[in-house]
Amino acid sequence: MSLSDIAVVMFCSVAGFTLQGAVGFGMGMLSSPIFILIDPKLVPGPVLASTMLFTMALTVRERRAIDLSGLRWAVIGRIVGTFPAAALLVVLPADKLGLLFGGIVLLAVALSFSGLYIVPRPLTLLTAGVVSGIMGTVAAIGGPPLALLYQRSSGARVRGTLSSLFLVGTVISVLSLILIGRFGRDELRLTGLLLPGAAFGFLVSRRFAVVLDGGYTRPAVLTVAAVAGLIVVFQYFT
Repeated sequence: MSLSDIAVVMFCSVAGFTLQGAVGFGMGMLSSPIFILIDPKLVPGPVLASTMLFTMALTVRERRAIDLSGLRWAVIGRIVGTFPAAALLVVLPADKLGLLFGGIVLLAVALSFSGLYIVPRPLTLLTAGVVSGIMGTVAAIGGPPLALLYQRSSGARVRGTLSSLFLVGTVISVLSLILIGRFGRDELRLTGLLLPGAAFGFLVSRRFAVVLDGGYTRPAVLTVAAVAGLIVVFQYFT
């Protein structure tokens, strides 16, 4: 990567982790489409590995607001969804991944903008967990399915519950990537490039949480993700 590419990657990680620390999700949706354009190896491994460390810290910070009863169903679903996603990464040709990532981003944005509200119940949590596992492992974008279920909950509950799920899910996803040979020395090196942004985002996100919980940031993040997803899809056809 050039110095300008590194600067863009670090800026996106700062912005993405700050948003995730404030609203509970957003790092993958904001950064993954841009990272793919710079270096495809950044997604999903380095994004997942850096998010794993970030969500560990955020889970501790928001531990009092976690929905433990709902979390267990979502975790089961996340585990179930991870294995077919890992298999997909093995069989899918590399030149198809960009199109898939772009499509996943656009689907995630559409779901989040739909305004659909589904009550967090065992079946819906299990289903959302499966979808989150597939999307998280393939493209490091696992937040929207579960964010939809908790969209009417308090900001602290959203952040705490999603972070707890992401912590479990990212550990499983990273391990599965290691097993299929998609996370090695190069991905570990690229993970180190994202960690300063994760540290900064964790430190400053608390200050923005009150404002961002009012719903001002989420539409902006989704808009940026939609544009980036369209760019990825467009590049595949050009």
